[in-house]
Amino acid sequence: MQLRSAMVEDMNTEESRTPCALTVSPVFSQFIEGELLPAIGVDAGAFWSGLESIINDLTPLNRALLDKRTEIQQALDEWHIARRGEDWKHDEYVAFLGEIGYLVPEGEAFTVATDNVDREIAEVAGPQLVVPVANARFAINAANARWGSLYDALYGTDAIGEDDGKERAGRYNPARGAAVICYATGFLDATLPLAGISHADVNKYGINHTDDGDVFVASSGSGEAVGLDDPSRYVGHRADGGRCTYLFRNNGLHIELVVDPAHPIGRDATANLADVVLESAITTIQDCEDSVAAVDAADKVAVYRNWLGLMQANLEATFTKGGKMMTRSLEPDRVYTDPHGETFALSGRSLMLVRNVGHLMTTDAVLDADGNEVFEGILDAVVTTACAMTDRRRDGMQPNSRTGSIYIVKPKMHGPHEVAFTDTLFGRVEALFKLEPNTLKVGVMDEERRTTVNLAECIRAVRDRIVFINTGFLDRTGDEIRTSMHAGTVLRKEAIKKQPWILAYEDRNVDVGIACGLPGRAQIGKGMWAMPDEMRKMLDTKQAHPEAGANCAWVPSPTAATLHAMHYHAVDVRARQEELATRKMASLDTILTPPLADLSGLSATDIQQELDNNAQGILGYVVRWIDQGVGCSKVPDIDDVGLMEDRATLRISSQHMANWLLHGLVSREQVLETFTRMAKIVDRQNEGDASYERMSDDYASSIAFQAACALVFEGCDQPSGYTEPLLHQYRRQKKAELAG
Repeated sequence: MQLRSAMVEDMNTEESRTPCALTVSPVFSQFIEGELLPAIGVDAGAFWSGLESIINDLTPLNRALLDKRTEIQQALDEWHIARRGEDWKHDEYVAFLGEIGYLVPEGEAFTVATDNVDREIAEVAGPQLVVPVANARFAINAANARWGSLYDALYGTDAIGEDDGKERAGRYNPARGAAVICYATGFLDATLPLAGISHADVNKYGINHTDDGDVFVASSGSGEAVGLDDPSRYVGHRADGGRCTYLFRNNGLHIELVVDPAHPIGRDATANLADVVLESAITTIQDCEDSVAAVDAADKVAVYRNWLGLMQANLEATFTKGGKMMTRSLEPDRVYTDPHGETFALSGRSLMLVRNVGHLMTTDAVLDADGNEVFEGILDAVVTTACAMTDRRRDGMQPNSRTGSIYIVKPKMHGPHEVAFTDTLFGRVEALFKLEPNTLKVGVMDEERRTTVNLAECIRAVRDRIVFINTGFLDRTGDEIRTSMHAGTVLRKEAIKKQPWILAYEDRNVDVGIACGLPGRAQIGKGMWAMPDEMRKMLDTKQAHPEAGANCAWVPSPTAATLHAMHYHAVDVRARQEELATRKMASLDTILTPPLADLSGLSATDIQQELDNNAQGILGYVVRWIDQGVGCSKVPDIDDVGLMEDRATLRISSQHMANWLLHGLVSREQVLETFTRMAKIVDRQNEGDASYERMSDDYASSIAFQAACALVFEGCDQPSGYTEPLLHQYRRQKKAELAG
């Protein structure tokens, strides 16, 4: 689908012309030639001609893949319409999917062959952050979330209850602090057990020097010195004056015990233990896609510039907090001395991957020889790779990738042919920049139904460069609804989460990943915890992800990463994957059963409640996207509970309402009335935002309100149910209004 910009006419100037037939936005050209190419030593003429060649050769292939999506969806729609009112015939349905190429034959068993993969991906299981790279402050915070204070994470969240005088109010609550230390002590006893005593009994930590190297010891009140149950977990220390930090490793993850008698907590704590620091966000996905609102050349340059700054390690963010100006930059490496007296360093930052956009959208940053916007995914691959090449030129800190690899997560691909196209695209980019084959590693997001049911063949298509697969309930459900839009009425959203198909989807993703040999070479991931203020619930439930065999899972904040890291100390994911390798693979037939039901008996109250929840969530997210260009944020739901929202959550809500509207469970008038009523609630929820524009003052003139309605009323016409085409259209309209 092409989105032509009203700004195209203004771009046809001499300064925007390149030596090739492309027409380039001046702001994009200036970034490429003034900032990016000098940083990697590539000639501008070679870059533009190489980009033109890639665009000319791959655009027809990209367009053909999108045409195939449309062709398959039309065939499905017609098949369901022709059988409306009949009993579900599953075998007939599955056979039809094979006939139209939705299901492809599965080949012989194989094992992926990806090499030069950093240990954070290949060996270590741990939390993963996803952050909008367009926001420099958030991007830096996420990169720096490699290490986090367990004391701070426990004290500042609901992980510790506020009963019995343990409230968070005030500067410091000693009762709450004592509860934090007690909780952390329990974690240490489970993770770094001492021989015969609890960490609560320790009055001094230290090192014994032996002929075989240093040994970590702890002394109890009786003066007895004991070691760890497993002495090999101690791996080093660092000292700074009276402060000493002891480093340990468990299940591949590091833990620091910070002993400091001068620290406000350490001076009164048992053994002067001032903090417990956990290696937290092992990897971070710097996102150019779902969490970003980048609709034109200027927006894209802002995204690319931040990614370049992260790779060059010179990105900074200055902001005001608590009335003080602060500047944030990337953390330095952490240097230790090992038990044999040798120094070594650990990165102070997460290993960063970058998520490009999918195959659908186009951008006005570059126009082809015919004046058409180029596919944004092609441009992303070229530019984000060029930015990442500067990672090899850092001074004073370890590179992002110690193996010289560049990690790109590719979303929203439908089946193995689209994954193979990404492999071709990455190969062309490597050739352009004279990189070794398979330098570009790919993460395949299993969030579209045609990828789920053909996952092994999708992996096969990139078997030499794959480093990541995952599951994501929201986008996957959005595609589930659109794929089966004409098959019938879908269940309520909460009921969909409990259907057998989604449980089988989660299990089969792991089953296929293990069968294809991903353990030891690539990540198998799970989706986001969407409630950043509900850390107690996260601690109680999210251990299910490593227990399911996933060696990474998404969290919404650095604090959540630190808390979630405890789950990976409790579960040896690699051992768990070996156990799961023996189970029967989850049923494909179950996955191919749509979440449909006869809802004619659903009460009017239940129907309206579902509409209210969907409409409020859509409006709460869309109003910030359209009016302020915020692609991801914590949005209050209808009960004022803050939820992390991005385009994936929007996709499922809008497609759900469109489905109920299509099948007559609700009327257009009812949907519009719901939107107008919910707009008033969203306006109230945003009263504290000085830059917020109210929708309910004039629904007709509110571009955000019109966009929200369009997502539902035009939902059946959106490709794969994606929200990007309409969001981009209305955001561009809003930017034009603001400029005018």
